[in-house]
Amino acid sequence: MTRGVKDNGVLVDAFVVTAVCFGWFILLSLHAVSAGFPTHPFTDTSLLGILITELALATAALGYLYVRGHDLASLVPRPSRNGTLAGIGLLVAGYLASWVVTWPFPADSPSAQPVEELLAEARISLLPVLGVSLVNGVYEEVFLLGHLQKTLEPWGASFALGSALLVRVLYHLYQGPAGAVSVLGLGLVFGLFYMRTKQLWPLVFAHFLADVYGFAT
Repeated sequence: MTRGVKDNGVLVDAFVVTAVCFGWFILLSLHAVSAGFPTHPFTDTSLLGILITELALATAALGYLYVRGHDLASLVPRPSRNGTLAGIGLLVAGYLASWVVTWPFPADSPSAQPVEELLAEARISLLPVLGVSLVNGVYEEVFLLGHLQKTLEPWGASFALGSALLVRVLYHLYQGPAGAVSVLGLGLVFGLFYMRTKQLWPLVFAHFLADVYGFAT
């Protein structure tokens, strides 16, 4: 699709792919909110389940896009030295933005940050952490920014950025208010970077580092 030209069929495709890739995770996140944020610590088995689920849903989404005639090559992150360095800087900027927006939340409030309990009680090994961090980084940034945000840009930059941010926050609600707001800050930095550069690898690498750091600390 030529940038700036609206295509309602492509808009439907964006909705379908977003529902396939993130609908289940959004439902799980909303359930966690309604249940009062029950804590189920991460384990190697649960990480493997996430990895398998994301790979299966990604295969379904890419198959749909292929049948619909979309350019799948544009969704492939292309690693590079400069992109890797940009990813490190992007992560620092994202963490700074997250710190700013979560500053009002009390650090010692479990109800505000149940994600801290999830990570503190995690029983996980290095290999599953690296595997799920890489797959998750590719999965989220490719389908959220490389597809959804980019597809929606003809309807306005603010609409595209806001839609991707909304989906990102919805499936991270299980992390609690502070966690979700932190994701909002990070996602805003990521979305603005992609809107300006259309580069996926720095985002994927930054996301990978963020996930590994989150599990390791």
